[in-house]
Amino acid sequence: MPEPCKLKDICGGCTYQGMAYEEQLALKSRTVTDLLREKNVPFECFPGIEGAPSPYAYRNKMEYTFGDETKGGEMTLGLHKAGSYMSVVTADSCQLVDPDFNRILKATLDFCRERGYAFYHKKSHRGYLRNLAIRKGVRTGELLVNLITAGDGGPDGAGGCGERPGGAGQWALDEGAWRDLILGLPLKNKVVGLLHGINDDPADAVRCRELRILSGRDYYMEEILGLRFKVTPFAFFQTNVEAVERLYREALELIPDLDGKVAFDLYCGTGTITQALALKARRAIGVELSPEAVAAARENAALNGLENCSFIAGDVLRVLDQIEEQPDVIVVDPPRSGIHPKAMQKILNYGVKEIIYISCNPKTLAENLVSATENGYRVKSVKAYDNFPFTKHVETVCLLSKL
Repeated sequence: MPEPCKLKDICGGCTYQGMAYEEQLALKSRTVTDLLREKNVPFECFPGIEGAPSPYAYRNKMEYTFGDETKGGEMTLGLHKAGSYMSVVTADSCQLVDPDFNRILKATLDFCRERGYAFYHKKSHRGYLRNLAIRKGVRTGELLVNLITAGDGGPDGAGGCGERPGGAGQWALDEGAWRDLILGLPLKNKVVGLLHGINDDPADAVRCRELRILSGRDYYMEEILGLRFKVTPFAFFQTNVEAVERLYREALELIPDLDGKVAFDLYCGTGTITQALALKARRAIGVELSPEAVAAARENAALNGLENCSFIAGDVLRVLDQIEEQPDVIVVDPPRSGIHPKAMQKILNYGVKEIIYISCNPKTLAENLVSATENGYRVKSVKAYDNFPFTKHVETVCLLSKL
């Protein structure tokens, strides 16, 4: 077991750093059952909590921020300080990521410090460096690295980046030098895409209006449940691949027989579960609010040669009124806010024999399960999964069976 993180008392990335892993599991397990009991939700079986395959180096995505730890101090690159919106601590020894992430972060920070680049200030909207985003294909060993800055500007100062101290002109990333630096690092994984994103939006969000490919391509490949997925720089994808694959497999095993059935996958994201359902079901339909996620889902379904699944972009509450087919089984995997009561009622009104509810927030899960039990469903089983060690987050899978 590694030594406790040197940033455990100041970094806001981990809530439970310094706590024994067994204690973390027990705490998360109690959180799930206590919230269900508070809402008087009866459940027939709770086999406990499944620990992560590994509590370390499990994150396949990090979005680091440029800033400073103390006002006017040396530039930092990493995660926000616990309890602070403005302060950023350099996270070049993080235990939750592949060591290659730490190497790339440190090399990039040193590179930018040496060239005198300044970070982008959230309040004044001046400065240049904004984020470093790194993504990894766990099964493929592919890395996608994206350095995000404000606009390059030019002699006229256009583009939104700040000026050098003393008004000595604009910054512009030395793209060739940074590319050569990163590609020359001794990494275990392979950098398949090196990108420079331009973001002039004053909002504090990791995105860009222009994406320059400095080397390779603008996506990496991943594999889950025997399916292949193309993941682009800003697309949603599960953070802990090993853990979520086990969760998905066990969740789908709760459905006794999919042959010849129609399956709905609601709040489907980029369609991972939808495509897994399509391997056995007669037809699988995924519904997701984000048009970008739906576009990615369709592309990946085609990549996997699946012709019996389709995806609809829109709010579940409204889309369900547009689907003519009736489901035989429903899988829901909503965001932390849970399922809106009106949407939950429409889902329950189908009266399917089995509903699989995958939750990332036990509080909203408990609230939705109250509605389910009032509409004639039994909570046959509840199982917790620790997909995010050292954080407060816990995943839960429930099997709802129609009485």
